Amino acid sequence: MSRYLLRRLLIAVPVLVGISIVLFSILALAPGDPFGELALNPNIPPEVRLNLRKQFGLDDPLLVRYVRWLTAMVHGDWGYSFVSRLPVQQLILQRLPTTLFVLGSAYVLALLIALPVGLLAAVKPYSFFDQVATTFAFVGYSLPTFFTGLLFILVFSIYLGWLPFIYSSTIEARGVAWVLEHLRQGAMPMTVLGLFEAAALTRFVRSAMLEVINQDYITTARAKGLPERLTVLKHALRNALIPVVTVVALQIPTIFTGAVITEQIFRVPGIGSLLIAAIESTDTPVVTAITFVYAALVILFNLLADLVYGLLDPRIPYG
Repeated sequence: MSRYLLRRLLIAVPVLVGISIVLFSILALAPGDPFGELALNPNIPPEVRLNLRKQFGLDDPLLVRYVRWLTAMVHGDWGYSFVSRLPVQQLILQRLPTTLFVLGSAYVLALLIALPVGLLAAVKPYSFFDQVATTFAFVGYSLPTFFTGLLFILVFSIYLGWLPFIYSSTIEARGVAWVLEHLRQGAMPMTVLGLFEAAALTRFVRSAMLEVINQDYITTARAKGLPERLTVLKHALRNALIPVVTVVALQIPTIFTGAVITEQIFRVPGIGSLLIAAIESTDTPVVTAITFVYAALVILFNLLADLVYGLLDPRIPYG
């Protein structure tokens, strides 16, 4: 396994370099001037705008800018925001806890719903429970999050008045009260995202279980007299989780970038809203850092998924 891990890490290096070249080139050549608003202000001399462009190296050749940016990224310097003039790391770290709390809780909720529902639906295919679960899964996945988000706001905030529809980042409470207030504010965005992801994962779990549960080794385990519970949970579910692990591994990196639409609806001060604001204001360092870290996380979690495959199914070799 160590040789396989080392080989995958070595392959990841040129992949990340290629991604960084494409990403930086697209954002650098994209139209828009981060200091364009200064040119529209008659009270600001043109020299100020030119000096700012020179200070940030925006007039340097593209290759020079890329090498300078890549070297700084390797050394942990993600640059400064054109808008707030703050370090990009500081902006991301300010919003990362909220994003991890809301989206991380949503994915945990999705797994807690999808695994048992998908498992029971596959164990009793075409039963009443399976038909109800399949119907709700299709409905839940068909409805976009902006629709269910607005529906939740209309019911639980406006009609019932139970939950706030705007996520406030300034909570003065401490200790348990602070946690409870965050849970109260994040209840709707976490539920909206959790139900949407659970609908998709339920279908994956059911489909994977149906493929495995009729295999010969499952029939052999039943013929030997193993209890049905042990046969399903230890033998069938373990192998059925392989495609589910693939889906989850591709979704986990999205926790870093945030759920853009949901964060905009509920005004969650997360990384998704930071990314949208940076794109609107042509804040290239922030956009570049967030998208590059996301790409790196996708490669990392794909590697972790490949390692988990071998733990779930020992027949898979690390060749």
